[in-house]
Amino acid sequence: MKYKVTVFGVKDTSENIVEFIHKNICPVDLVITINSEVLKKNQVSGYKGLSVLTDRYGIPVFEADSYFLTDEKTKAFLQENTFEIAVSMGWQRLIPKDVLDRFAYGVYGFHGNSGYLPFGRGRSPLNWSVILGDTRFNLNLFQYDEKADSPNVFATEMFSITPHDNIRTAQYKNMICSKNLIRKLLKAYQEGSITVRTESKDFDSWYHKRTAADGKIDFHERTRTIYNLIRGVSEPFPGAFAVCGEQTVRIWEAHPFDEMIDFSDYRPGEIVDIFDGKLIVRTVDGSLLIDRYESERELAVGDLLE
Repeated sequence: MKYKVTVFGVKDTSENIVEFIHKNICPVDLVITINSEVLKKNQVSGYKGLSVLTDRYGIPVFEADSYFLTDEKTKAFLQENTFEIAVSMGWQRLIPKDVLDRFAYGVYGFHGNSGYLPFGRGRSPLNWSVILGDTRFNLNLFQYDEKADSPNVFATEMFSITPHDNIRTAQYKNMICSKNLIRKLLKAYQEGSITVRTESKDFDSWYHKRTAADGKIDFHERTRTIYNLIRGVSEPFPGAFAVCGEQTVRIWEAHPFDEMIDFSDYRPGEIVDIFDGKLIVRTVDGSLLIDRYESERELAVGDLLE
């Protein structure tokens, strides 16, 4: 069978992109995702089963038995069918060259950072941008090859990251720009005029993989650093956390509170006061208001988060 437009994805953002293409640009002929059993060996933040797209729109959904597309079922499916172009959204693994070669017009995905590829290659770029306090994100729609985030750029769009954004609102902006870029790509595909820029004057740099353990807060850091970490790993990611005694406290929302009030009688990480269930915690250079958190026991003034 011949599939013209395919989407690779495993997340709610993947579902959103499929619906956008299918309703606004052209039919999506196929979605390639992973079987839920694959989650036992692979951590996927924000995973969403995409079989609902078949019931909703009649779009065929193929569930691979391997996130790296190396299982025999997937190999056979790819060999038995032909494919034209694919968009990858939320697929957090390299796609093997033998799979890429099956798509006559290529497979295209997204990667961004504060600069220009190949600067900022690697994992979790949007999380890292929020955590590092970047104020802009340069989103590239690029053609995949066997390497990670090669500068085979079709087009780019840039958006701002404000002090009020967390990872979820940054994802909203990312999705808006992604849709604009996909519209351009599929228009070029329909016109037979896709061009890819492969030359870059920038240099390689890499973001390393983030795990849930990287969300641990160090109250020896400055307020802004702690705030950026919390907003950079909030839902749908595992969240930031601290330890109070033997209890893990998961912190979902917080913001800088005050840098002038004298809290020198308290230790960094100590709960200074509580208002409306929200914690005021001393930091090295001020204080943090923790708006939303999870804890198995009730926290009290004087408790130390560390």
